[in-house]
Amino acid sequence: MIYESAQWIGDLDETLQAMPQLAALKGHAVLITGAGGLICSAAADLLLRYNETCCAPQEYVKVYAAGRSEKRMRDRFGELLDRPYFRFLSYDASAGGNSFPDDIDFIIHGAGNANPGLYAKEPVQTMLGNIRGMQELLEYARTRGRGRVLYISSSEVYGLRADGAPAVPFREDEYGFVDILNPRNCYAASKRAAETLCASYAAQYGVEAVIVRPGHIYGPTASLSDSRVSSAWAYKAAEGEDIVMKSAGTQIRSYCYCLDCASAIFKVLTDGETARAYNISNPDSIVSIREMGELLAEYGHVKMVREEANEAEKKNFNPMDNSSLDSTALMELGWRGLFSARKGFAHTVEILRSMKQVNDKKRLQR
Repeated sequence: MIYESAQWIGDLDETLQAMPQLAALKGHAVLITGAGGLICSAAADLLLRYNETCCAPQEYVKVYAAGRSEKRMRDRFGELLDRPYFRFLSYDASAGGNSFPDDIDFIIHGAGNANPGLYAKEPVQTMLGNIRGMQELLEYARTRGRGRVLYISSSEVYGLRADGAPAVPFREDEYGFVDILNPRNCYAASKRAAETLCASYAAQYGVEAVIVRPGHIYGPTASLSDSRVSSAWAYKAAEGEDIVMKSAGTQIRSYCYCLDCASAIFKVLTDGETARAYNISNPDSIVSIREMGELLAEYGHVKMVREEANEAEKKNFNPMDNSSLDSTALMELGWRGLFSARKGFAHTVEILRSMKQVNDKKRLQR
């Protein structure tokens, strides 16, 4: 498990030292949907570690980890799921009709299809999950008349810039073209719609809804089945396998270590302005896909090789040449990233490698 990595525990503690805003959550209940995923499991780990190291029992932050599979949640969190302040909550964003406890004061909504390989296969489910899931949580907050909801959107809402536009990081008020008749854009279009729904609930009902737009998040909390290149390549590097690149890799991305992303989420949850969106981007981690691959290859002591993508693989590509993000608004709240591209990718490979070594040792002992 990830908790057997001293590096992961060290990263959690380093991040917590820069998060005084968590004091606002003491004694409250937080619902995290998609809690088994790349971003939200890191957010849950921060709260769990915060309870263990910074809180008296009466101050514990109660965490509801919402997801479709209790087994998957237990595989991720292990015995921590038995702590008195940590509870699994059965939840399916796309199905609706979910039941929630009455004591939730803060909601972090991260559930939804985030696998590019599934966008083309399941565009309907992707769209409905994003919109229906958001509406149900906003309605929960509306009917209770209190609470704060944070929606984890995506940098894909920005779409494509016009030809000849300067390739600079996107600001929160800058939007490009999204082909709404391309099923691959089910993700971007429904993320846009869910953001508008947040703003609409804030305007019409006074719901305190805030939005974050992460770039390309990576880290050891990614699952082995995650098809995003930053995740797939990190596992390859940790396993000592060469990295295969299916494009020239010139596209620029705002890569962000999962704990930097999680700390930004909590900053916006507690201090962000209602009905406003905030980019999540560490300026020290904006690199091209090729540069990202080269860093992973370096830390994994493997090679990076080039192959041509087939037509099916090309359909899953993000068409944005430069999806880097301007994080000025977030940094004006007082947030700072702790993990540069070099530091974050190095730690990712180290943690994944140590987890593999522990698992291999356990298999040999059986």
